[in-house]
Amino acid sequence: MSDRHKAYLLDLGLTEYRKAHGLQLELVERRRSGRLDADIFLITEHPSVFTLGRRGGQDNLTVSPEFLEQRGIPLIPIERGGNITYHGRGQLVVYPIVHLKSAGLSVAEYVFRLEEAMIRLSGEFGVAAVRDGRNHGVWSGGRKLGSVGIAIRHGLAFHGLALNITTDLAPFSWMNPCGMAGVGMTSLARELGTDLSFTEVKERMEGHLAEVFVRRFVPADFEMTRT
Repeated sequence: MSDRHKAYLLDLGLTEYRKAHGLQLELVERRRSGRLDADIFLITEHPSVFTLGRRGGQDNLTVSPEFLEQRGIPLIPIERGGNITYHGRGQLVVYPIVHLKSAGLSVAEYVFRLEEAMIRLSGEFGVAAVRDGRNHGVWSGGRKLGSVGIAIRHGLAFHGLALNITTDLAPFSWMNPCGMAGVGMTSLARELGTDLSFTEVKERMEGHLAEVFVRRFVPADFEMTRT
């Protein structure tokens, strides 16, 4: 595999949403300017947070902002596509910073590959995940298992995917997920009816991302991502 397939991989661990978002914006600028010589894939997990995409979504929040404030859960507007979504512990989040033209990817193909990585990972653990015409992301048994939301700046895609592994599903009932009323959410643990190791699932994701995006991952450290 040639150097053009090189990409960095950085596991941020549990990271507050605003910090991870700020890092994405910094990396987009570094990739655009050439100070970052290859695409980079960030893997993380967030404490509880609701985010609002470009299509808004606060009208799809079924509890009051005060309800969230009392529980210490932020409600953050951001520039990704889509509507309202929830992130929380036990949810695997991947933020690729990808130059689409260099990667030879259209936006549709890029989204397809994000979904494909989740489908393959879920299948490895015995859960059949599929696409559904109702919304981007992946579904199992008619319930949404993983979400996709991206933004593009200077030809660079960022934001990415969120797959529920051991996530507490209760906060999803406080909104219409992705702006769709009556949609149920699920997780790998719920579909399997058994406990799962979040760490083990996260580690398996690297191989699927490498295969789907045809990348040779080079470990990155946090210091190299700082401006």
